[in-house]
Amino acid sequence: MSVDERVNALVKRGFLDAAEAGQLRSGNALLPVEVADRMVENVIGVFGLPFAVAPNFVVNGRDHVVPMVVEEPSVVAAVSSAARLIRDSGGFTAKAANPVLIGQVQVVGIEDPDRAVQSLFARQRELIECANALQPRLVARGGGARAIEFFKYRLPDEDWTVVLHLLVDTRDAMGANLVNTMCEGVAPLVTEICGGDVVLRILSNLADKSLVRVKANIALKSLATGGRSAEFVRDSIVLANDFANADPYRAATHNKGIMNGIDAVAIATGNDWRAVEAGAHAFAVKLGAYRSLTSWSVDSNGDLTGRLTMPLKPGIVGGSLTASPGARIGLSLAGVASAPELAELMGAVGLAQNFAALKALVSTGIQEGHMRLHARASITAKESAPVAIDAPLEGASIGEACGKVILLGEHAVVYDRHALALPIPAAVRAEVASSDSGMSLSIPGRNVMDWPAEAVAPGGPAAIVALIMRELGIGNRAFHVRVSSRIPVGAGLGSSAAFAVAVIRAFNLLLDRKLDDVEVDRIAFRCEELTHGTPSGIDNNLATFGQAVLYSRGNRTRTRPIPLDKLPPLVIASCDERGVTRDLIAGVRARRDENPTLYNTIFDEIDEMSVAGATALREHDYALLGSLMNVCHGFLNAIQVSTPELERMVAIAREAGSIGAKLTGAGGGGSVVALCPGRTKAVSAALGAAGYRIVPVDPEEKNA
Repeated sequence: MSVDERVNALVKRGFLDAAEAGQLRSGNALLPVEVADRMVENVIGVFGLPFAVAPNFVVNGRDHVVPMVVEEPSVVAAVSSAARLIRDSGGFTAKAANPVLIGQVQVVGIEDPDRAVQSLFARQRELIECANALQPRLVARGGGARAIEFFKYRLPDEDWTVVLHLLVDTRDAMGANLVNTMCEGVAPLVTEICGGDVVLRILSNLADKSLVRVKANIALKSLATGGRSAEFVRDSIVLANDFANADPYRAATHNKGIMNGIDAVAIATGNDWRAVEAGAHAFAVKLGAYRSLTSWSVDSNGDLTGRLTMPLKPGIVGGSLTASPGARIGLSLAGVASAPELAELMGAVGLAQNFAALKALVSTGIQEGHMRLHARASITAKESAPVAIDAPLEGASIGEACGKVILLGEHAVVYDRHALALPIPAAVRAEVASSDSGMSLSIPGRNVMDWPAEAVAPGGPAAIVALIMRELGIGNRAFHVRVSSRIPVGAGLGSSAAFAVAVIRAFNLLLDRKLDDVEVDRIAFRCEELTHGTPSGIDNNLATFGQAVLYSRGNRTRTRPIPLDKLPPLVIASCDERGVTRDLIAGVRARRDENPTLYNTIFDEIDEMSVAGATALREHDYALLGSLMNVCHGFLNAIQVSTPELERMVAIAREAGSIGAKLTGAGGGGSVVALCPGRTKAVSAALGAAGYRIVPVDPEEKNA
């Protein structure tokens, strides 16, 4: 699913309401900077992390979608996959103890520690009443100080210290501030009772009065993977857990995997993940050696059984949970009614994450899936940003080409109807220089491509360059080729044709071939056939001639350039969803073959709109042109080339003031174009705020 489709699915299933969905769709507004400035000191901005959800969790018989904030690839995928297997075997059972935190009051300067402890023990009811008097609202909610424990320790200087543990039920709050206030408040009474001096008065993050225990059974038959038998995987997971209990070096990584899941939920729900980490690792070493927080064994049926036991004391009210809109959404997604219920969900995530890691380790290895997702993240980061054009290659010739935006006529143009299109000037630039070190092709945002291995990729960029070189009779020579673009690839804006035309022109200048635009257009069309199968020819026409055009594929005498004194007020926006032009054309062709009368009628209507739109464009009749664009989009939706993502983008543009908005290009994702007289800034802002990339029509625009 696209991001928007995921949000819609969560709304449909009742995990999010409309207001929360709107906040998520607004992009980076989950923590406004003015709110951040009130939360901590010296704020200079807001640092973002991915906010994801993990489906498939069933805990104590109840379905959950788990909110996770994490930057590490494969964590969400792994835990979701593990939860699905466990779901099929009955889900997780979990039990969290009462939400009790420990507050410590340390007393030094004690001559007789046993007598001091006896004195405090005799007046413990008074101490509890003193603590509860400091937090009447907590007591009213059913919480408060419940009991007191006493300890004595001999310090390195041989003096004794007495420590009072105040056990406080903080209900649904994280409770750190509540407990600290109680500890500081009872300190004078402690001094009065036993003498000495109170030094430290603060909570402990080893919340071992709030243990969560989680169990899951995984059916043996579901464990076979990576060519390994189910029995091998089961027994190897048990062995790996035994290894973690024997070796602290392994246990550290073992438990880190558990915390990958638990920390992500803690952050997503506004909880103190540092406190959770500290408590978990302290608990893991409590018996004197650092051990695993989980245990895995074979049950009587031969299935695999996993258990996790650890301290978990999250909160669902108060503090940063109230301040942060993102935390409020995370808690809403989690769907928990109490802090112990959130602890049970977090514990289930930790056990699932541990199972996923161990299963991968003993079968395919941890890196296969992790590095694949890591590489995807890296590529996406590079390709999603606008590409800067570097200084020219030394001795290079430069060629430029236009992109295109179709206002009317997509798909109908493949069947010899008209299409109305505008150029996107200076969209792609190619640099070509002679080389003594072999052939190379580089595209900013991608790796340098090896030659000739990349050339065999059907329709790939190196395949296009290789075809151009064959057409020019220079296939046995070596060149450096570098191509830069300010339009996104695969977004319906003619990037492949512009790539071809820019490279052809750069070769033309370097070799002084004196090709005219007709010949450039012919070679570019060959490249489009390589890339798209049966292209209409409109992309290479716009890329080559760079002029608004009423285009006809079947009869070039019907193709008419449209001289314009100015570009219309357009906004172009693209999304991450991508369609494959070749497949989209083939799909429309198959549906047309099934119902030629209907589809030919639609294409005739689109043809008439394109011709009328050309007149409206020349005469600046934007009201008519916008209406034609809206109707054309309806036809494109009817022939099944639109998507929910494109429909949302069109709706956003229209709501922001566009008088005509539609998908542009082959569809299946990609881009929309909106006609916005007097509203270009508002429409750009609305689409940008929704997370879409704005592609400037004019190369001088700065809002790409």
